[in-house]
Amino acid sequence: MSVKTVRRLAAKILRVGESRVWIKPGEDKRVGEALTADDVRGLIREHVIAAGVEKGVPRFGARQRHAQQKKGRRGGSGSRRGSKYSRVPKKTQWAAKTRLQRSTLHALAKRGALVKGVYRSAYRMIKGNAWRSKAAMLAHFKDAKWLAASEKKA
Repeated sequence: MSVKTVRRLAAKILRVGESRVWIKPGEDKRVGEALTADDVRGLIREHVIAAGVEKGVPRFGARQRHAQQKKGRRGGSGSRRGSKYSRVPKKTQWAAKTRLQRSTLHALAKRGALVKGVYRSAYRMIKGNAWRSKAAMLAHFKDAKWLAASEKKA
């Protein structure tokens, strides 16, 4: 039998891939003389043919990288994917914007800068996501004449 055939048979017997079958250097002639699967088993018992070591994926680098990421490293602009706010959940963005708008509205009401009867409707509009930012909200207040006369001059 050819060495190639013996390698294939040995792989089947050892239950490994053909690339993992190791044949002792200088024993090619003896391996070529094997005629049956029993002959191949004999060569395996004599340690002329053996299964090579299984190669794995080295995890050292991955563990090191993960440890650095846990510390907050490796998060620079070159490592980020998506748009500026894609990493922040939409609900968190909405909550932050809403809190800012509500606190601004509250401050205006406390100063007496709002026209009477506007506070509650503006509060509901904030909840309904009517304005994309604090600036947009204040611009709407000016356009809709919701600011008191004393506040417009300032």
